[in-house]
Amino acid sequence: MDHHDKILILDFGSQYTQLIARRVRELGVYSEIKPFSIPLQEIRMLSPKGIILSGGPASVYAADAPLPDPGIFDVNIPILGICYGLQVIAHLLGGEVTRAPQREYGRAELQVEDAAHLFAGLGKSLDVWMSHGDHLTKLPPGFQIIAHTANAPIAAIHHLNKPLYGIQFHPEVVHTPRGAEILANYVFKSCRCRGDWNASSFVERTVIDIRTRIAKKRALCALSGGVDSTVAAALVGRAIGERLVCVFVDTGLLRENEAEEVCSFYQHADFEFRFVDASQRFLAKLRGVVDPEEKRKIIGHEFIRVFEEEAKQLGTVDYLVQGTLYPDVIESVSTRGPSATIKSHHNVGGLPDRMKLRLLEPLRELFKDEVRRVGRELMVPSFILGRHPFPGPGLAVRILGEITPERVDILRPADRIFMEELRASGHYDQIWQAFAVLLPIQTVGVMGDERTYENVVALRAVTSLDGMTADWADIPRDLLARISNRIINEVKGVNRVVYDISSKPPSTIEWE
Repeated sequence: MDHHDKILILDFGSQYTQLIARRVRELGVYSEIKPFSIPLQEIRMLSPKGIILSGGPASVYAADAPLPDPGIFDVNIPILGICYGLQVIAHLLGGEVTRAPQREYGRAELQVEDAAHLFAGLGKSLDVWMSHGDHLTKLPPGFQIIAHTANAPIAAIHHLNKPLYGIQFHPEVVHTPRGAEILANYVFKSCRCRGDWNASSFVERTVIDIRTRIAKKRALCALSGGVDSTVAAALVGRAIGERLVCVFVDTGLLRENEAEEVCSFYQHADFEFRFVDASQRFLAKLRGVVDPEEKRKIIGHEFIRVFEEEAKQLGTVDYLVQGTLYPDVIESVSTRGPSATIKSHHNVGGLPDRMKLRLLEPLRELFKDEVRRVGRELMVPSFILGRHPFPGPGLAVRILGEITPERVDILRPADRIFMEELRASGHYDQIWQAFAVLLPIQTVGVMGDERTYENVVALRAVTSLDGMTADWADIPRDLLARISNRIINEVKGVNRVVYDISSKPPSTIEWE
């Protein structure tokens, strides 16, 4: 997609590379992540206004260290190296990087020595967040130190004659309170970006891009009723109108009454809407399967088969529209760099190698909050935009162990009670995502003076900005007690409720 201003981010393996992209976009400048090994010719073709080198777990002096084409330092584009990125600059330009006496992790006080560049207008002392095991011991020729900390004598550097900068700390994380201002100095003062990228410009350019790509062909949208697929449908619908057909599939793994609610809403939409009840088909395919990755792949493959069958009935359909987001991509497959794979997403890692339909994923470069802003631009109703994320595999990844109709019937009402109480108490909109999980264990209990040996339900609720990092939600004790009491009393087969207090990382939001 063509943008007036673009910041290119080279990924060296950090799980938080996408946070840099988020922070830049929050400044109103489009950012795009590419692998560290991107050819210099491709960089020139992309015409970025600036290049940011991300952090990463490697050591630049290792034999297999990920390193970019050294020619990037000769293209006269402002470059900012963050943590490992700083060490890359030093290593390739004649400096020295060695193992630090001890790993530095956590808060540090940065003392600014030169406030004319990255730290303009920020004062002489800043709180920053460090996370590194290597450090600079010798400056490369032509550079000067512009900031230090007690444990890092070289915490920030700047070339005297070229727009090259490096910082040892992480400005992209919330633990560096003024990190956004540091990035703003780089983006606006060094790169001279205009800051004109927003939801409106994204919609305008994406609609043009879709029309150009699809031409006069037809598309089928995999509609789930959630935020992502609805916004994707609205976006593609604006581009191609009646040539879009949306298909909603009941996999048998939806939340309670969800199929009825979705059908009720979309029957009146501007595009053609089709409902397919494939619940028995999906549950049969999942019978006896306990491995979460296998579940995801089975569901992904079966989704495609259903959509291909629908497309065949419709005649000639060339494209499959999905609401894939950037976090889905980054957690599923390392398509943009050496970042570790966390799990397969049914929209990404779960797709078969060969499909008759070509994929169209207009939101795959966006984060969740950006999708909601695009949705508001497209006039998508607020009650849909405010929904908590719901995974494509549905309850399959919230039923640990084997999936059976009986176990689905236990989880559904437990999840519904949880949502009812969160909404009634006013906590639903304060939480990024909440759900119930059925565990593959049974425990002893006492109900009505009789011994029981029944199922355990775990409750999960997190707060987050983008889903890439999250903290467990501090739900009031009396509310948790009420939820637990209702589930145990109203859901047959449950005698114990527990609350998950794990953050991401080290845990993921979903249990599978």
